Amino acid sequence: MPVNRSLRTFLGASGALAIAISTVLITATNSAAEPVDYGKGDGAEETGGSDKNGIYAAARITYSGSVAKDGGTGNVTPADVNWTPPPCWYAPYLGAKDFKEKMSKDIEGQLNAPGMGGHAGAALSELQRHYEDEYGWTDTPGYKDYNVENDGKGMFWAAVENPDEPDLLKRSSCNDLPFWVENGEAPPPQYEQAITPQILAALAYQHMELPDTEVTLAPEAVTKVNLPTWAWLDKAVFDEVQATAAINAPGVNLQATTTAKPVALKLQPGTEDAETYPASGECVINADGSIGEPYAKGKADETPPCGLKYLRSSGDGTFNLQATITWEITWTGTGGTGGDLPNGTFGNNQAITVQEIQAVNR
Repeated sequence: MPVNRSLRTFLGASGALAIAISTVLITATNSAAEPVDYGKGDGAEETGGSDKNGIYAAARITYSGSVAKDGGTGNVTPADVNWTPPPCWYAPYLGAKDFKEKMSKDIEGQLNAPGMGGHAGAALSELQRHYEDEYGWTDTPGYKDYNVENDGKGMFWAAVENPDEPDLLKRSSCNDLPFWVENGEAPPPQYEQAITPQILAALAYQHMELPDTEVTLAPEAVTKVNLPTWAWLDKAVFDEVQATAAINAPGVNLQATTTAKPVALKLQPGTEDAETYPASGECVINADGSIGEPYAKGKADETPPCGLKYLRSSGDGTFNLQATITWEITWTGTGGTGGDLPNGTFGNNQAITVQEIQAVNR
C-alpha cells in the first residue's frame, strides 16, 4: 500500500540500510551479473545477454577517440570554473531475477547479523517489503516479488558514483533506491540524474585528451633581447579532435560525441619583462585554420601578428613560455540531441633562452 512519504527519508538514519545497498552495488565483481562499472577508459567493453537465471547486464560506459588511457581524467581545463562533470548518475544494473537474488540475499544477511534490531532492523524490513510486498510511496510504487514476472522486459537501475569526483557528498548524492525501467522506456521523471546522452557528453569531456601542440617559434629556442619572436601553428598539426562515450545494455543504447575545435592561442612569456603581439597575447585563428604567420627571411624588422619580445636576458636560466590553446567544445548524441559545453584550455610549456646582444667596440 503506497504511503505519502519518501522511504529514503524514513530510512535516512539507518546505517544498516546504507550498508545493505552498497553491498548490493559493489560486491560480486567477478559474477556474470556483475554491477555496472563505468569510467574505465578507452577500449572497455560491455556485455549483455540472458541465461537460465534471466536477463543480466555487466555494462560499462566505453570511451573511444581522443581520450585518456586506462580511464584516466583527460587534460582539458574548463574555461568555466563553475562547470564540473556529473558526480553520479543512475544506469541499468540488473534484470529482475538477478536483482532478486542479489538484493534478497544481502537483506537477509543484514537482518540476521548479530545485534541487528531497533531502527536499523525496521529499516531493512521496510526495504524488504518495498521489493517483495508492493510497499511504495508517492511517485514510487513498490514491487511484488522483485518484479520477476517482468524479467526480460526491463531492468532495475541503480546509482553509479563518478570515481573521479573528489567530493564524497557529491559523489554519493544519487542515493535513491534501485528502480525498475521497462526496456525502451525513459526512467521516471523524478530521477533527473538518470543516464542521458548529455551526461555521456559531459563524461566524454572529462576524459578527453587534447594533443600536445608545441608552438613553432622563430628564433626557435634561443632568442635575443628586443628581438621579436614569431609564433605560429599550422593547420596540419592543429585540428579538431573528438571523444565518444557510449553505453549499451538490454533496452538501452546511448552515445554522445564531444568535439573540440581550436579557436585561439594565448602566449604568456614567463616574465613581466616582455611584450606580446598582439598586446593581449591572444592570437586568433586564421581563416585557413592556422594561427599566426610563419617567419620568412626578410621579416626580421617586422612585427609578427602572433609572437613576443623579451626585454631582458634570462641569464644562466630560461623563461618558461606558456602557450595555451582555447578549444570550442560541442556535442552530439543519440536521438538528435546536442549542444555546447564550456570552452576548454590546454597549455604547453616551452623553455626559452634569452641572450643579450653583444656590442663590439672598434
